[in-house]
Amino acid sequence: MSTPAKTHRATPGQTVGPFFAYGLEYPKQHEVVFPHSPGAIVLGGTVFDGAGAPVPDALVEIFGADADGSVPRARGAFRRDDHTFTGFGRAFTDDEGHFEFWTREPGGIRDRPGFFAAIVFARGLPDKLHTRIYVPGDDAALAADPLLSSLDAGERASLVATRTPEGNLHHDIRLQGEKETVFLAF
Repeated sequence: MSTPAKTHRATPGQTVGPFFAYGLEYPKQHEVVFPHSPGAIVLGGTVFDGAGAPVPDALVEIFGADADGSVPRARGAFRRDDHTFTGFGRAFTDDEGHFEFWTREPGGIRDRPGFFAAIVFARGLPDKLHTRIYVPGDDAALAADPLLSSLDAGERASLVATRTPEGNLHHDIRLQGEKETVFLAF
């Protein structure tokens, strides 16, 4: 099967920001699970720019498996009924660049570590950025993960969350510069 010849020249991309909440926000968008329900945790962090300053107008989306590693198949990721776990959440950063989700810790599948797929939108980006946020704790599974094992120690650290004393997860996203988060070509 041959690919048809391109008929148009490539055009420059449009940057994705700044954001206007109209059409993006919906009730409880950062509550992937009902807060304080069994197994609920907070996943939070800060988005930083290349100079190390917090980004006050970024948007972070996550999608994760349930605690048993099963991928949610429920329809209505934008509908929050306080019972159904859909795995998807969206959070805007605040004036200090902080984002926060109520979610469940994703379980791993077949000796793989649990992780959240994350997408970051921010002003000045020519496109959204894809990354992962891995759950800490299972060192053997983290070491065996194909993506993590292909990275050096500093790059791996940019993808693994840290556990807070309360048992929640903290993960900062650095768009550029020192300790830049590893982003995936997608």
